[in-house]
Amino acid sequence: MALAVLKSRALAGMDAAEVTVEVHLAGGLPAFNLVGLPDTEVKEARDRVRAAIQNCRFEFPQRRITVNLAPADLPKESGRFDLPIALGILIASGQVKGAGLDSYEFAGELALGGELRTIRGALAMCAAMCRNAPAGRSFVLPTESAAEAALVSSATILPARSLLEVCAHLNAQQLLQPYAGKPAPAHPEYPDLADIKGQAQAKRALEVAAAGSHSLLLAGPPGTGKSMLASRFPGILPPMTDAEALESAAVQSLAGMFRIENWGRRPYRAPHHSASSAALVGGGWGCFI
Repeated sequence: MALAVLKSRALAGMDAAEVTVEVHLAGGLPAFNLVGLPDTEVKEARDRVRAAIQNCRFEFPQRRITVNLAPADLPKESGRFDLPIALGILIASGQVKGAGLDSYEFAGELALGGELRTIRGALAMCAAMCRNAPAGRSFVLPTESAAEAALVSSATILPARSLLEVCAHLNAQQLLQPYAGKPAPAHPEYPDLADIKGQAQAKRALEVAAAGSHSLLLAGPPGTGKSMLASRFPGILPPMTDAEALESAAVQSLAGMFRIENWGRRPYRAPHHSASSAALVGGGWGCFI
């Protein structure tokens, strides 16, 4: 076929909207066009995909290639679209079978040799797939991103190390095995509130706020122990539920900061007192203060 349609995900804050990757091969002078509001990282996929396909011993078609990332009004960023674009070219040119593509979503950055590199936001994308996609859909991801994505217990993750492994799976030559690892039970350690001597009124305020899920504001001159008290506040909160742990991990995954060993650990940040509003919440067109 001259047209291949695959599914992937784009990140927009905490949302991971579904993206349809359409690849069309047509006659005419050889060209490789990417449309659908791609940013610079996505546009550079043309060179990564070409090199990866050739180094995997496939033929890069000398035809007019058009790749459309729909919806067209949604910004697309990062190299996660390398894998679906490369697969779309191989399927549209008849080098890889295209049956059953509706059962998969693909994301992964390609090295020039065809290896798959880890991507940011794998956890958020898998959570969005389980919420919004039809039942029974699997997510094909780089092996390094599989452990993070598998924290979504209802998701089926197919880890792959290279473009060749994904092609072999689609050709039914060597099937990818679902990721079976599970996160180890979390026993997070926090600074102990008992280490603080005195400050009875402040400690009582922490306990009341923790028991009632209230917000808390600590105010006072420098050196009175505000940061010391605040750093011990997560330790008196109840353990995170699975839903809370998943939401917290998804936020960290979007920033590329999530670590498996921090699963179930309540996040704590200590910005400097001189940090501006923009430094705390970000700037640019997406920031409203």
